[in-house]
Amino acid sequence: MEKNSELSQHYKLIEQAIQYIEANWQSHPELEEIASAVGISEYHFQRIFTQWAGISPKRFMQFLTREHAKELLARSENLLDTTHKVGLSSLGRLHDLFVTTEAVTPGEFKSRGTGLTIRYGIHPTPFGKCLIAATERGICHLGFVEAGEGKAIDSLVENWAQAKMTEDYRSTAPLVTRIFSDLQPDSPLNLHLRGTNFQIKVWEALLNIPAGAVTTYEHIAAQIGKPSALRAVGSAVGNNPIAYLIPCHRVIRKSGDFGNYLYGSARKKAILAKEIGKTDRSLQANS
Repeated sequence: MEKNSELSQHYKLIEQAIQYIEANWQSHPELEEIASAVGISEYHFQRIFTQWAGISPKRFMQFLTREHAKELLARSENLLDTTHKVGLSSLGRLHDLFVTTEAVTPGEFKSRGTGLTIRYGIHPTPFGKCLIAATERGICHLGFVEAGEGKAIDSLVENWAQAKMTEDYRSTAPLVTRIFSDLQPDSPLNLHLRGTNFQIKVWEALLNIPAGAVTTYEHIAAQIGKPSALRAVGSAVGNNPIAYLIPCHRVIRKSGDFGNYLYGSARKKAILAKEIGKTDRSLQANS
């Protein structure tokens, strides 16, 4: 957790840098200008950025352009089509963190957590603080703290209004360590999902998107057999209760725009760019 805490502190600088680039992309700001905008020297910015992202700021910023996103999308769609054709689309098989899912029954869905005990905790991650919560059956909530810890907890309680809530930092800390570790987990992470049948189909489709790849809302809609339900698919993606693990951040618009994200566009871009950078490093190491 110490590494996550340090990276979490660095993330704020990364987020500010991405926001500055978003606002000034037409002028193609140089490293010195970006460093000055976030209030540190060029040397320290380069060091902190490379430590956080694993790649240089210049390479990282290349991943955030629309043209690169469109190229990545074309490459990813071919990858997804191929894996589906050869039968590799089972849940978790293509996902870098391997998860299994269990949905609540219709009766449990209506009860909103009656009889359940949910343990939750707030922890540092490489992308800022997160709130994670779990029942005995698995992780039921994972979200980044965007507008204060209290509001994050309120969102959890709203979705599981009848459950007993217990703050339990010690029991949730190992889950966060496993999720944000670079090491492959030795056993599946269980997810306990509360959603409609349609939402769960969308969330399961998201689990088939490999790290370092992206897809579109149109592709997700086609994959679940509802090609005309783009608005409903977008809503389901936006209501994903388990961020990062169910990778809604890997869905972008077919134009190459990154689109909206519940936890801010800068965070979405940061997660994607770091994943793409990690994938590129792995490909280079194996070539």
